Amino acid sequence: MRTSPAWIAAIAALCCLAACTARDDTAPKPDDDAGRRMFGSIAFEPCTLSGALASSSINAQCARLDVPENPEQPEGRRIALNIAWLPASDKGTTAPDPVFFLAGGPGQAATEYAAQIDLALREVRKHRDIVLIDQRGTGKLSPLVCRDANGAELKLATEDEVDADALAAYAGRCAKALEGKADPRYYTTTQAVGDLDAVRAALGVSQVNLVGVSYGTRVAQQYAAKFPTHTRSLVLDGVAPNELVVGGEFARTFERALELQSAHCQSLPTCRERYPRDLRTQLRGLKERLDAAPVQVDFRDPATAQRRRDTLTADTVVGVTHLFSYMPQMMSLMPVVIDEADRGEYAPLMALAQLVTRSMDGQMSRAMQWSVICAEDADRYTPDPADADTVLGAQTGSSFFAACRQWPHGTRPAQFDTPLHSDVPALLMSGEMDPVTPPAYGERVAKGLRNSRHFVLRGQGHNVGATGCMPKLVGQFIESLDAKSLDAKCLDSIGYVPPFTGYNGWEP
Repeated sequence: MRTSPAWIAAIAALCCLAACTARDDTAPKPDDDAGRRMFGSIAFEPCTLSGALASSSINAQCARLDVPENPEQPEGRRIALNIAWLPASDKGTTAPDPVFFLAGGPGQAATEYAAQIDLALREVRKHRDIVLIDQRGTGKLSPLVCRDANGAELKLATEDEVDADALAAYAGRCAKALEGKADPRYYTTTQAVGDLDAVRAALGVSQVNLVGVSYGTRVAQQYAAKFPTHTRSLVLDGVAPNELVVGGEFARTFERALELQSAHCQSLPTCRERYPRDLRTQLRGLKERLDAAPVQVDFRDPATAQRRRDTLTADTVVGVTHLFSYMPQMMSLMPVVIDEADRGEYAPLMALAQLVTRSMDGQMSRAMQWSVICAEDADRYTPDPADADTVLGAQTGSSFFAACRQWPHGTRPAQFDTPLHSDVPALLMSGEMDPVTPPAYGERVAKGLRNSRHFVLRGQGHNVGATGCMPKLVGQFIESLDAKSLDAKCLDSIGYVPPFTGYNGWEP
């Protein structure tokens, strides 16, 4: 198995005290005999939502809303937005302003994370409806998927050796396959913001609360800038500033996360004794060795328990570590796994690589992601010489945008990358060890939000909305719209996940 810098970078793109007023005549109507419910002018039907990464399914109401693919040609080709509605649990005090959840990526479908969203927003849902809208190009109704003449999804010629040229050529074939079926130029953040407001209007509500994670924080900021009167509040988790070139800083933000992980280990006597060479140093050495000579590894497949043999490369090792760094519980495994590999025992690392590859399969719309980053980020990317001295390496940024050489892409508004300046009440949160949206990004955005507060969760990674007491704080904020008055002492109990000192766990 072979990964690539392009694949590594693409992964990095992975969340009730005040009185409530009763909903007005736009409220959802009672079920009819078929179980349908009207919310504004949209007819919803009962459905069950699940996803590849969810441990359970969740009951919801589902619908579709057709919108123009090209907003400037309303009579032209139309696409369907997939919408799921999680009704407020306390139907007697449902507030008139629902929450719109905005998924990350770019390329993730919000409805596929319904169970996780319901957990993170459980306090909010007591008094508010949660609305999940699959961004155009994702999900089951309007996916931007490239298929051959027989209807099979186009694949790279080989996943074993994906370089920038091969990825660009694949993007060209993919674009050719979409001709006459979809126009990738209209699958950007700007069109998605218009879609969100079309859903808001169809639901018959005057204001919405936006909860965005990762790339979804970009969507939220763009919506608040274009439709300020319709934005009641912002909750931004894993914050991406408007001026950020997504993918352009992955090498440096990952390096920062590795340094923090290594420093934490060195602060613990048992960890320091077990791993005298820090994780970053070991990872660099292992990468150099495997760059020179990839190894054949016999291992047990984690899905089937069958014995297998495959090739372990430097890119595989770095890709797995990068993905695991998003989650502190998973990252706690890496010191022992990397240390074992450094000693020549590669099977555990190989098994984890297989597990990661399977879990990520189908979780991101690659074509939709290209439409976003090629229109909004690629021409703003400038290589940084400092990337050469990182684990990910200097080629990470350029590989991330390789597809843009042949991918049809749209444009962005003139003020797209202008920082948001607004009085909208906002709650921002970051994980201290986030490898892609570090706390400095949240601080940068908070400067322009005069009615905001930024929480940094100690020892945590990417997307922290479901961590500890954050669901309670988010619920209180959306009720009160006063982030500064929140009592956040409960966050003090959130701390670091100790690194494993062996396969039996960590020492107490």
